[in-house]
Amino acid sequence: MNRRDFLWQHALGFGALALEAETRVPHFAPRAKRVIHLFMDGGVSHVDSFDPKPRLRTENGQPIPLARPKLVRAESPLLWGSPFEFAKYGQSGADVSTLFPHVARCVDDLTIVRSMAADHSEHTAANYFMHSGSGLQGRPSMGAWTTYGLGTESKNLPGYIVLDTGMIPPGGMDIFGSGFLPANYQGSMFRRGTQPVADITPRDGARQRAKLDLIHALDKETAAQWGPVNEMDAAIANYELAFRMQAAVPELSDISGESDATKKLYGMDEAETEEYGRACLLARRLVERGVRFIEVLSPKREPHDRWDQHASLVAGHTANARATDKPIAGLLTDLKSRGLLNDTLVVWGGEFGRSPTAQGAGDKIGRDHHPYAFTMWFAGGGMKPGLTYGATDEYGYYVTENRVHVHDLHATILHLLGIDHKRLTYPFGGRQMRLTDVHGEVVKPILL
Repeated sequence: MNRRDFLWQHALGFGALALEAETRVPHFAPRAKRVIHLFMDGGVSHVDSFDPKPRLRTENGQPIPLARPKLVRAESPLLWGSPFEFAKYGQSGADVSTLFPHVARCVDDLTIVRSMAADHSEHTAANYFMHSGSGLQGRPSMGAWTTYGLGTESKNLPGYIVLDTGMIPPGGMDIFGSGFLPANYQGSMFRRGTQPVADITPRDGARQRAKLDLIHALDKETAAQWGPVNEMDAAIANYELAFRMQAAVPELSDISGESDATKKLYGMDEAETEEYGRACLLARRLVERGVRFIEVLSPKREPHDRWDQHASLVAGHTANARATDKPIAGLLTDLKSRGLLNDTLVVWGGEFGRSPTAQGAGDKIGRDHHPYAFTMWFAGGGMKPGLTYGATDEYGYYVTENRVHVHDLHATILHLLGIDHKRLTYPFGGRQMRLTDVHGEVVKPILL
C-alpha cells in the first residue's frame, strides 16, 4: 500500500490533515525556517533610497552619456539628481537616504544588494517574474514552491499567507498562486481589519463537522472507484484547514494581549503607520505560529499611487516611506529581540527600480520603471549582516559589479531554507519544472 492509499483508507480527515500540516525534510541543514517578504509594489527608486549617485546631481538636467535600451518608455534622456539627502549609518557605514530614518538605524542587520536585475519593465509581467521566475501568468509563486518543498509547521493556519494592506498588485491573485502545483500551496489572502478572513466565525461547529465527514465519505468512494487525484487531495486539505482556522484566525487577529510598547514600536499609535504596523505585527505573530511564508503587501497612500511614481516622486515616495519605514524597523527590532531573526529571512524590495533619468518636469517630476539595476535588502536567516553587495555605474543605470538576477535571488532564498533549487521540481508539460527554470545560482558571498 502506498502512502496516498494509506491516507485515503484511514480515519476521515486524517489524510487532509497530513497533506496540509506535515513538514518535510530539507535537502540540507537550513539557515532559515521561514520567510517574510515585504513587497514594495510599484518599484522603489534605488537612486533615492540605498544607492546614492552624486554625479546625478552634478550633471542634473544633462543628457545621460550612456547607450540606453530601446525598450524604455516615456522617460526623457535627461538626468535627475536625487532630491533626498544621504548619510552613512551604523558600523557598516551603509548609505541610506532621508526616506528611511528608522530602517537606517537597523543597517548593521541588513544585507543590501545594489546589483539586482530583472527581465520585465511592465508591472504585471514584472510582478509575476519576481514571484514565480516567469513573466507569464499561471506559474507557482516562490511561496507556493516553499510550502511544497518544506510543508508547514502550523496545523491551524495556511503555510503561505499574504497580508493585504490596501491594494492587490497588478497581476491579481495569480501572483500568489500555486500554478500547476496542488491548490493547497497557493497564498491565502488575509484582508485588512479585525476579520481578515470572510465568514470565519463558526455558526454551528457540529453541523460543519458532519458536513465535512460526509464530504470525506463521498470523496473516499470516488477515489475507490476512480483513483485518488491531486485536486481532490487539495480540496480535502482546504476544507479541513478552513475548519481549523475558525479558531486560529480570531486568536491571531486579537492583538489586545500585545503590550503598548510593542504596538508603539510598530507605529500603531500613529495614523500614518497604524495600518502597515498592524500588518508587520501580524507577520511576527504568524512566524510564532509556524507559518512558512508570509508576504506583506505595500499600502497605497491616497492620493498617491503605491511606489509607482512616474510623477510627483518626492511626495509619493515620501508618503509611502512614512507609512512603511517605522513598522519595518519595528518588525526587525522585535524579531531580533525575540530570537526569531536568526532563522527568519526578511526580504524587502519591489519588482524593479526607477530610472535615474527624469519623467515629466517641474514639481510633478518622477521616474520611469527600471529593471536593469535596482536595490533589495535582506535581514536574518543566514544572510551576512552589515554588508553592501554589488554596484551600479555612476548614474545607477546598469549593474557594473556582482549582478544578481531574480533567478539568483530565488535560488539563494531556497538555499537558505535548505532546498537545492535544482532538485525542487514538479512534473508538468512533459518535463520537471522548477522555480528557477534552467537558470539561477546561489549568491554565496552574501551568506554567512
